[in-house]
Amino acid sequence: MAGDSKKYVEGIGRRKTATARVRLTEANATTISVNGKEYKEYFKHTAEQLDVTSVLDTKDAGIENYTITAKVVGGGLSAQAEAIRLGIARALVKEKANRRIPLKREGYLKRDARSVERKKFGLRKARKRPAWSKR
Repeated sequence: MAGDSKKYVEGIGRRKTATARVRLTEANATTISVNGKEYKEYFKHTAEQLDVTSVLDTKDAGIENYTITAKVVGGGLSAQAEAIRLGIARALVKEKANRRIPLKREGYLKRDARSVERKKFGLRKARKRPAWSKR
């Protein structure tokens, strides 16, 4: 893609430890590829497929057809799908600023900052303690 003459807009999405770099290029029909594969091939479950495409169905946003290319690293499939969704939403806003209000109303521009808490020394998990015994 280095010598590609078409203009694209890039957005970055993150969730837990997953990071997605998403590129939108105007096209005649909407196609989505994730790490070189078609998104339905990459995400087997329909819930994850809906996570990725739900942004494009937003009302009043005036979203046309795009070729969407996503490079995703880290995390599980669910976190990757949500990271791609955030990346698509951010790229759409970067392209046309008037899309911000409908996308924000639907909650697509929120970064879900929840991640796994680190395990602490002396504990079994992040907060779980060993059973206390009196003697």
